Amino acid sequence: MIAGLISIKLHLQKLMSRSQLCLLMLPHNHLIQSLMNSLFSLPKCQYPTLLSTLTDHQRSLIKGHLVNSINKSHEVFPSFSPLHLELSLGSRIIDNFSDCLSFNLSNKGKNNKIYLQQLDNMVLESSSSLSVAIIVTDASIKNNIATSISHIHLANYPLTKTVYHIAFVTSTEAKLFVIRCGINQACIKENVSKIILITNSIHAAKKIFDTASYSYQSHAMAILSELHHFFASNQDNSIEFWECPS
Repeated sequence: MIAGLISIKLHLQKLMSRSQLCLLMLPHNHLIQSLMNSLFSLPKCQYPTLLSTLTDHQRSLIKGHLVNSINKSHEVFPSFSPLHLELSLGSRIIDNFSDCLSFNLSNKGKNNKIYLQQLDNMVLESSSSLSVAIIVTDASIKNNIATSISHIHLANYPLTKTVYHIAFVTSTEAKLFVIRCGINQACIKENVSKIILITNSIHAAKKIFDTASYSYQSHAMAILSELHHFFASNQDNSIEFWECPS
């Protein structure tokens, strides 16, 4: 392992899984969709050619690579949701609640000290507010084991620290997972109208609002669902993402 990267074997496994995404994104009237199991078909599209309804002889006539692709898709689908409501145009958070979220990025140049001072001042001012939840997340990988940590601060509550250990995941996946857990814990707290998330992985936070297909999309969908409910419950609710360089 070099610089916390997962092994080549695991990278190849992930690439193989990602290759199934094209199959899952085919239109529902596509010929291949008529062969896929009902797990991937719309409830009303019960094609007579579904693999699960074919006889053994009919199944043997189908090319092996197609069967293998469909079988492999079962491993990909739980973490991939191309038809999720949060990805539909007009239903996305960036379409309906764009004013409720913001990103604050650090400056790589001389103005970085000014930004860090702004970050410090923001934390000091917000830490005494009863309606603000401050989340700080970090994640690292060593020996194929990811350690993700979240700290959640709420005024008049003890500081909450949660540590997660996950095996054989990418760095981005581990960071997105801990962001998901932190936001989930903040959203269930009463009287919280503003969430401030501080992370050194702002690229992972931006993945939440990325509508492209990627294998750990389930984390983003869970976060978007939480935020959608959070924003819809009160028009004044908001979330801010702050980058904190390591």
